Amino acid sequence: MNIVYLGGGEFGLKCLNALVQSSHSLNFIVTQPPRQAGRGRKPTPTAVADWAKTHSVPFVEAENVNTPQMFQTIAGYKPDLIVVAAFGQKIGNELIKLPPKGTINVHASLLPKYRGAAPINWAIIRGETETGICIITVAEKMDAGEILGRVTTKIEPDETAGQLHDKLACMAAPLLLETLDKIANGTAVYEKQDHSKATLAPKLKKPDGFLDFAEPAEVLQRKIRGLWPWPCASAIYVSQKTGKSLRVTIAMAQAVKTSSPAHLQSGTLDEKLNVICGEGALRIVRIKPDGSGLMDFKDFVNGRQTRPGDRFIKPDSC
Repeated sequence: MNIVYLGGGEFGLKCLNALVQSSHSLNFIVTQPPRQAGRGRKPTPTAVADWAKTHSVPFVEAENVNTPQMFQTIAGYKPDLIVVAAFGQKIGNELIKLPPKGTINVHASLLPKYRGAAPINWAIIRGETETGICIITVAEKMDAGEILGRVTTKIEPDETAGQLHDKLACMAAPLLLETLDKIANGTAVYEKQDHSKATLAPKLKKPDGFLDFAEPAEVLQRKIRGLWPWPCASAIYVSQKTGKSLRVTIAMAQAVKTSSPAHLQSGTLDEKLNVICGEGALRIVRIKPDGSGLMDFKDFVNGRQTRPGDRFIKPDSC
């Protein structure tokens, strides 16, 4: 089959590698325009744009894939099928219906759970023990299409969103090729979703990472894992001795039991330098102070003479 691919994120690179080595023809790619990134805020092409250049696959960077001009450009490549992965744009019905074999999407959840932009993150944050990949038809309603294939995997107790992202990306490629072959030979089975069981995984924003230590330690530990490496879980560290505050990113922590006095305020460091939470405590393992690199918490403690009574507070509360 002749394939047109729509995508921008690194998540789809394994799928692209598999496509160019398959019996199908990857004829054209549509990706997002360059975005400002890094400290210099320089325009940076998407991972897919870089891949297309490296592999000499024709591509275009489009702000809106649904314009008449873009429709005509894509139609000119005569796709049998459009494949979508981590694209970040809503695709209009006219384009969805363009290829005779349809338009399919590679989605990183076990649908109908976690429809939306951040399914990997929310699966961890909400305490799921398994997730997976679904290949679905693209429908007018977000992630509500029919399921053509799925594969599942366990979410490990200490797994971060970044680690799970990479694992799922590897799992997606063989599932995509298997699905493409079934579509090509007419053996694909189209399974309708149970829409009554749908849950949402909305796009994450920086404030989603502001830690509130009045919440249970187990909840915060899942947030820290689910928000790494972006948008990250952040707090303000306040020294009791100096009164100075410092914004920090907490990259890894463990929920632990605490026997500290009940009167200690949430966010306070106890005698073991664990952070008191609404229920239980957090033992911080890895931390990144603003302006510094990622470090072990013991190095942070030594460098700032951290002591019991120091506090971590929610960024928007200071």
